[in-house]
Amino acid sequence: MVRASGAAEGTGTSAEKPAQAAAGKPAAKRRAAGGESRTALVRRARRINRELAEVFPYAHPELDFENPFQLVVATVLSAQTTDLRVNQTTPALFAKYPTPEDLAAADPEEVEEILRPTGFFRAKTRSVIGLSKVLAEDFGGEVPGRLEDLVKLPGVGRKTAFVVLGNAFGRPGITVDTHFQRLVRRWKWTEETDPDKIEAAVGALFPKSDWTDLSHHVIWHGRRICHARRPACGACPIAPLCPAYGEGETDPEKAEKLLKYEKGGFPGQRLKPPQAYLDAGGRPAPPLGAG
Repeated sequence: MVRASGAAEGTGTSAEKPAQAAAGKPAAKRRAAGGESRTALVRRARRINRELAEVFPYAHPELDFENPFQLVVATVLSAQTTDLRVNQTTPALFAKYPTPEDLAAADPEEVEEILRPTGFFRAKTRSVIGLSKVLAEDFGGEVPGRLEDLVKLPGVGRKTAFVVLGNAFGRPGITVDTHFQRLVRRWKWTEETDPDKIEAAVGALFPKSDWTDLSHHVIWHGRRICHARRPACGACPIAPLCPAYGEGETDPEKAEKLLKYEKGGFPGQRLKPPQAYLDAGGRPAPPLGAG
């Protein structure tokens, strides 16, 4: 569980965190009630990112991929489903259609059958075949490394483009998914609700070089601890920095039961996770149909 991994990595035990949270709660409320200067906001935001980097030093994109083409396809398929389900589905897809040229020439019905477990499989089939045709015809079968080119691909918006740029090309980008949107508003980093405006507002708080890892840290925290309906406030390592502390369960024992997959026998999302995750005690996810 998160508590165990945090303790092992020097982030403090769960017994310490509720005490920290209790101590931090009044200050957080004063900030929320009395306002926060721009300088204070930047400092708090960057400290949250540093704290999350200590809790999740192995944070990574949770889609399996071996090249930019696989990542852009997997990211398109991840809409309206889990990364785990995508990771369990794509091995068969890429085994049969390893290149954009192969997928561009595929029989849609055969692709639909493979993608059925991901949901919305007909629309996703149109998107991945369509983007493969554009890659084959307009980009020489290579995924472009520019935002303006990526967003021309069927099914690819700014969020998907930044996932690809940050994780396949090493070019900084902020991935504004549902977890990211929820958390940055809870933390009062921005009041914006439009993804593009959130991207701009949050990006202005951090050096550009931090953007990709920041996205991973926030998304991992949102999936594992700061849930939409019932955040695990009593087990949260950044509770002293959070204006929304108390919206969720503050009792440490009850909060710990709310923690989602992470160590302690629970596998992650990837069938082939990075070595750093395995070294930290993480477990690969099972393939489709296993168990």
